[in-house]
Amino acid sequence: MKRILFLLIAAVVASAGYAAGFDSVFADRTLRVDYVFTGFPQDDSMRCVTSVASVSSLPHWAGRRHNLDKLPLKGNGNVTMTSLAGDTLYRTSFSSLFSEWLALNDSRPSSFEHSVLMPFPKDSVNVILSLTDARHREISRCSFIVDPADELIAAKGKSHITPHRYIHRGAVLERAVDVAILAEGYTAEEMDSFYRHAEVAVEAIFSHEPFKSMKDRFNFVAVAAPSLDSGVSVPRLADWKSTAVSSHFSTFHSDRYLTTGSIFALNDLLAGIPYEHIIVLANTDEYGGGGIYNSYTLTAARHPLFRPVVVHEFGHSFGGLADEYFYEQDVMTDTYPLDVEPWEPNITTLVDFDSKWKSLIPQGVPQPTSPEDAVKYPVGLYEGGGYSFKGIYRPAHECRMRNNTYPTFCPACRAALTALIDFYTLSH
Repeated sequence: MKRILFLLIAAVVASAGYAAGFDSVFADRTLRVDYVFTGFPQDDSMRCVTSVASVSSLPHWAGRRHNLDKLPLKGNGNVTMTSLAGDTLYRTSFSSLFSEWLALNDSRPSSFEHSVLMPFPKDSVNVILSLTDARHREISRCSFIVDPADELIAAKGKSHITPHRYIHRGAVLERAVDVAILAEGYTAEEMDSFYRHAEVAVEAIFSHEPFKSMKDRFNFVAVAAPSLDSGVSVPRLADWKSTAVSSHFSTFHSDRYLTTGSIFALNDLLAGIPYEHIIVLANTDEYGGGGIYNSYTLTAARHPLFRPVVVHEFGHSFGGLADEYFYEQDVMTDTYPLDVEPWEPNITTLVDFDSKWKSLIPQGVPQPTSPEDAVKYPVGLYEGGGYSFKGIYRPAHECRMRNNTYPTFCPACRAALTALIDFYTLSH
């Protein structure tokens, strides 16, 4: 058994007994907390503030009922729910566009939305959100008490539920990873196209291991949220649309980076439908996409590279996998400082390589590994990754997380994804 698998399987074993107590601590509902992350330039640094925008409840809980006090991955932020006595009841992690914006060292103040889903507690709890920077240092913390009897906790997903259709049912809610696929830029008259695109997205994901072998652990539901306009906004063409979640290209002035800042609206459209992870399909033939860990995947559904891109971006949003491509002669230390080990499982700065795929490398494989030996060594230590040409290493010469032409995830990415799926779906 390899180390990557050990890390999460150990968490499963450690928490297996907690599943029996889920019903005594939580109701079969979801607590949704909406946050706003704001950055203010201050002298030579950035002041970061986290505030709570709203608290609401959803009808069902689609998340895990075991491993409750464990983090699936570290992320750039984490949320901990504790009892008032201090016992840890639930933990989760995430990343956000805010973390990427911080790395840009923008001189203007800016705010970003983020929503967190947690099981709904039966008694009052403390909810603590912590944000960290690229060096894993805490930069903002927000803590507040949630009283489940508070009449101001809005009940969402009861009066209106967005029309939806299941594309794939692999298991009952409690034992599956539930993924919602949302329409973006499809008018009411274009929903047949959306459902076809959603089917293609699911087929593409299930054509890759480990999803192919573990498809019985996933549910995919297509959610037909209509937009007033057809297509999505393309700023470089001065083409702005009125769409369901106001997505657009040119995020941070990168033409192909397709994202949305309307996280609250995005989650509102899914209220009443069980979901843990989100894929947004954009009705456009422009090339681009984006994937943010435990936030969403967003990808262009009409582009010829739709299939490989949606899988790549799902690798980000579901699996927390890093980009393995790089720019020659560039070292992006604002994103990944070379003296800090990245939290993503598929890149390393060698600061803590033991926690990554080191044990997957057969004895005798040169480290670093030359690209000329890629056929001989499917797993090794190949320099270049995380956008940097030097100082960051990836597990294989080619991988779905490096380019759109390679047909599979590398062995290390497959192992990390397998461990994560087990974390979410295995109770013993």
